[in-house]
Amino acid sequence: MLLGHGRLPRVLAGTALGIFALLWLLPFVWAVATSFQREEDVASPGLNPIKGVLTLDAYRQVFERGTLPTWAFNSVLIAGLVTLLTIVVSTLAAYAFSRGTFRGRRALLAVTVASIMVPPQLLIVPLFQQMLTFNLVDTYWSIILPQVVAPMMVFILKRFFDAIPRELEEAARIDGASDLRVFWSIVLPLSRPIVSAVSVFVFIGAWNNFLWPFIITNDPDLMTLPVGLATVKDAYGIQYAQSMAAAMLAAAPLIVVFLFFQRRIVKSVATTGLGGT
Repeated sequence: MLLGHGRLPRVLAGTALGIFALLWLLPFVWAVATSFQREEDVASPGLNPIKGVLTLDAYRQVFERGTLPTWAFNSVLIAGLVTLLTIVVSTLAAYAFSRGTFRGRRALLAVTVASIMVPPQLLIVPLFQQMLTFNLVDTYWSIILPQVVAPMMVFILKRFFDAIPRELEEAARIDGASDLRVFWSIVLPLSRPIVSAVSVFVFIGAWNNFLWPFIITNDPDLMTLPVGLATVKDAYGIQYAQSMAAAMLAAAPLIVVFLFFQRRIVKSVATTGLGGT
């Protein structure tokens, strides 16, 4: 748009985007190359990302030193439940804020939006005390429940629901549909792009969450992948090849999820700001 129309502007724009893409991918390529090398090769000087023979030793050692299948199962279970419960709570709350007329709605919405600015680290102590009071420490629920409340997702969904034409809901109510029926049969089907995008964002956040699962659990069998892989240490210090292998194993499921849902994410971003969508 800034360069105008024609072949030359498209070539210039494509070249610039290609350069930025390469710069963005360079650290990822370097991490992948490092994970397939020996520790002595990684430590050798030089800018070449591949400094020796390629091997799977780093991945083998990561698997041997930790209960990786258990950690992976915990991550899938926790991230899946967090995503499911967050979508249920956030969509219902967002619909109530968008269409509800109850007393105190504006004040409650203001509190919800204001809570977005509260750093999560400030809530660690009260959340831990709350989990301790309910005797939930060292359980799956102690990891899941604090992550279910997502004010940012409520606000995003609320803004999308505001753009849905109210005439569709009024027509359904004339036919005798209840509020829950209208929400389930009309609002949610029209909101599939944004719900899919929010689900991906919540899943990624729950999958990558390290601090809270690290604090609230002591049982190794309850560790998630980020927490478990962080315990894979060597007596001789940081092992870069193993660290990169662990990072690749933790990132692989997220890459797969994004590849499957990238179209819905792009569609939700493109249509959220358009009225009547």
